[in-house]
Amino acid sequence: MRSETKGRHRGEGEHGSRRSKGAQTFRRGRALEFYRQLEMKRSTLKQQLESSELKSIHPVIAGELKATEAIMNDFVGLFQLNELLEEAQATEEE
Repeated sequence: MRSETKGRHRGEGEHGSRRSKGAQTFRRGRALEFYRQLEMKRSTLKQQLESSELKSIHPVIAGELKATEAIMNDFVGLFQLNELLEEAQATEEE
């Protein structure tokens, strides 16, 4: 039994790869949740742009919307969420 584990370090081997995959899935899940929060913020900003009561601050809202969309695009690229977002959309449509 000792010879089987000799030379292995924590995180290596069968169990270690399972742990790292679980951690990666967890991180991607959290990243996806944060992206959904950004989507909600974008939606809220779009609604505010349509509101006649907020016409006086339209440029500020438009700037926030543009910045939020830029962050969303950067976030998708940085965390490679394209495939994950496509899978999530397909699941929601079913």
